[in-house]
Amino acid sequence: MTPSWYDVLDVESTASADEIRAAWRSGIADLEPGSRRFQTLNQAAEVLLDDRSRAAYDAELAAQAPEPVIAEGPAPAGLIETPPRSIPTWLLGLLGALTIVSVAAAIWAWQAGDDTAVEDATSSAQAAAEQAIEPLLSYDYQALEADQKRAQSYLTADYRKDYDKLFGVIADNAPSTQTKVVADAFASAIVRSGEDRVDVLIFVDQLTTNKLTPRPVTYKNQVTVTMQKVGEDWLIDNLVTSPPAQ
Repeated sequence: MTPSWYDVLDVESTASADEIRAAWRSGIADLEPGSRRFQTLNQAAEVLLDDRSRAAYDAELAAQAPEPVIAEGPAPAGLIETPPRSIPTWLLGLLGALTIVSVAAAIWAWQAGDDTAVEDATSSAQAAAEQAIEPLLSYDYQALEADQKRAQSYLTADYRKDYDKLFGVIADNAPSTQTKVVADAFASAIVRSGEDRVDVLIFVDQLTTNKLTPRPVTYKNQVTVTMQKVGEDWLIDNLVTSPPAQ
């Protein structure tokens, strides 16, 4: 019997989003980001933490369940038949033609133990990453200058230079295509802990429209941001996107 995404995360099909998120974070805690298991757990969370994807997946599981067969006479004692469940092929989109980042180097995992200072710093960095990623990956062709300035406030001076170059590509193309992108970060996990530098993996949906596709199209992405402590603030010092596992 092929396991479902619920089986992969070892949660019930009725599990809440918080339970699924906790199981995902626990599952990837000791894994190398390039491992197959790491990618599989991410893919399971990608489906189950998105309300629309989960609803569609649950409907598919229900459709695949066989109709119960009513037999004459009592069922054999102790025999419970479990309907088979299988994993569908989820074709998840990439960032699109006007992406502001590209796939770069692989990330590595590191555990910080029970160091309270590291744990507190890592938690603050994770919260800052979740707050920063949405304005960083969103833009409106009618307000590009304001969008760029807003995003810059979340970046280190070094990374701002790279970002400005990449945003220049958007500024050159978005007005003619009338592109708008709204990013929605719905889950995150720590990849690397530290007191002044932390890597955070974030699942992001990007709702994209342009003059050819006025109805929003959702692109799903996994984004790893490197957060750097600058004074009292946590700022993005690097950003890497990677396609979800297929």
